[in-house]
Amino acid sequence: MAVLDAPALTDPELLADPWRAFGRLREQAPVLRSRFGLGGDEAPLWLVTRYADVRAVLSDPRFVNDPANAPGGRDTRKELMAAIGITPELADYMTRSVLDFDGADHTRLRKLVSRAFTVRRVGDLRPRVEEIAAGLLAELAVAEQPVDLVEAYAYPLPITVICELVGIPEADRPNWHVWGREMVSTDPARVPGALQATVDHIRDLIGRRRAEPADDLLSAMIRAQEEDGDRLSEFELVTMVLALVFAGHETTAHLIANSVAALLSRPEQLARLQAEPDLWPTAVNELMRLWGPVSQVRVRYAAEPVEIGGVEIPAGAAVQPILLSANGDPREFDDPETFDVGRRTERGEGHLGFGHGAHYCLGAALARQEGEVALRALFTRFPSLELAVPPEELVWQPVPGSRRLAALPVRL
Repeated sequence: MAVLDAPALTDPELLADPWRAFGRLREQAPVLRSRFGLGGDEAPLWLVTRYADVRAVLSDPRFVNDPANAPGGRDTRKELMAAIGITPELADYMTRSVLDFDGADHTRLRKLVSRAFTVRRVGDLRPRVEEIAAGLLAELAVAEQPVDLVEAYAYPLPITVICELVGIPEADRPNWHVWGREMVSTDPARVPGALQATVDHIRDLIGRRRAEPADDLLSAMIRAQEEDGDRLSEFELVTMVLALVFAGHETTAHLIANSVAALLSRPEQLARLQAEPDLWPTAVNELMRLWGPVSQVRVRYAAEPVEIGGVEIPAGAAVQPILLSANGDPREFDDPETFDVGRRTERGEGHLGFGHGAHYCLGAALARQEGEVALRALFTRFPSLELAVPPEELVWQPVPGSRRLAALPVRL
């Protein structure tokens, strides 16, 4: 089968309107040959675009997260980081975490924190999430208008929740917001400094928690390390905190912001939610399907030759599952372009926005709950909320693999 070529992931069209652009690619072919767009001698990148194929790749153990587990696997992530000035030692903190390991190593690390994110434990957190939301909305009520909802609400809520859970002191949290913003900056020169500052901060915090333990996840991980040093190394402690805090607030913040923009642009769907509030959990799934903040998961590597959609992927090849195009696949969803807050699905949550398989998002239950609480509380407190600019004037950041608003100006 002839393989079609797709634009690089840094292509302006893909960045400007990834939903439409990846949707067109999906209808051209199930698998396309692309590249990251780093320049130089790049290995091919195989895009997987359709729901069934994306789901299969994410659950197939022949596709691994660690390129070292694929013969001839080329660590394109480290190449990208080297290109923007991140040293190999520092890059390890971004490429050797629970998100990057396979098999027993991944299972060992995931088990150490998974109990903090069970549906039951997350349910116990709900009153605190509601309290945080209420406090932020009270501040919004007296803020000068228009208000940037990204900065004033969508970010503060999830970063407060995850920092309290992990054990990041309140005084340090504004720094995490700055570092997170710089890590996805369109100016690559800002990334190495932000990453180094974050790693140094975590090391310092581990020392403080070792001296003065608290009732938080970091203290629990330190106890596990001291009781059985083989379970968690010092390096793994740092990478775990880094992964949990960034993944635990960045994506949820943009899920909330994207969802508010979507609902304010579709008043008939918002009116239905206000009339039928029991639909909020279903609506969050639909919002995640259509406006999820992550358009593609981490690259997978073929540990052996594997056929996808009639195309043989060679061993060692980098494979990029595209969540965005999978979630709009008409082969899986009836009328996929239509936003329906009451959409019922036969298969689970009805989308792949949180991934699938062994690396399914650890914090999915928490993200869904935070999204539901944040949106329900916002539109209950401010039923006349409206955009302060036309929807077409909202600015989406050109960040590969992500869908995020630069700002969300609203009037209460």
